[in-house]
Amino acid sequence: MKTIKPHTPVQYIIGHTEFCGLDFIVNEDVLIPRPETELLVDVATEIINERRYLRLLDLGTGSGNIAIALTKRIPDCKMVASDISEGAIEVARVNAEKHGVSGRIEFIQSDLFENIEGKFDIIVSNPPYIANDEFKTLQKEVLMEPRVALVGGEDGIDFYRKIISASPRYLINGGVLVMEIGYGQKAGILKIISQNGMKPEDVRIDHNLIDRAIIARWTN
Repeated sequence: MKTIKPHTPVQYIIGHTEFCGLDFIVNEDVLIPRPETELLVDVATEIINERRYLRLLDLGTGSGNIAIALTKRIPDCKMVASDISEGAIEVARVNAEKHGVSGRIEFIQSDLFENIEGKFDIIVSNPPYIANDEFKTLQKEVLMEPRVALVGGEDGIDFYRKIISASPRYLINGGVLVMEIGYGQKAGILKIISQNGMKPEDVRIDHNLIDRAIIARWTN
């Protein structure tokens, strides 16, 4: 019998969790999907349905929860899902098989855009956004999750700088970037978006009335 470490999240113990009404397998290789991230799926779905965008990239897919939920909702979308972690990609593949969409998602192991080719209508991402100092204060259960999926550098927005600066090379003209953000990060991230020639379009709040999803458009 496997020894359970103190403070192991219950989701890792039972091996699964719910997201967008779907059951996802999770283990120590992936971040546990949070209810607030469902807003990211809702926003992306809304944009896709309004403009019929079809080629999507889920950057930092983890368990595959965002990519799979979107693929289930949008039958004709073309999804690419990437993650730096080989273990996470394996979990995402299993979840895609579980939900009958494995043939509709291309999984790529990649450090952000490193192994990504082509252009996309929408890029969606829930990047690591915990600042280094803040990470030390998190609940012990959260500290059991993969640090690489949580910590975003000194101020928590290192990955936003990288993603936003590179996104224009991977978005079609008029393409959209949708990202989850952390508490108090809206102003800093909006500034980065503007500095990189993208147009901030909207910021959506979650069920706790916290700024949670930010939308930007690339037009060249």
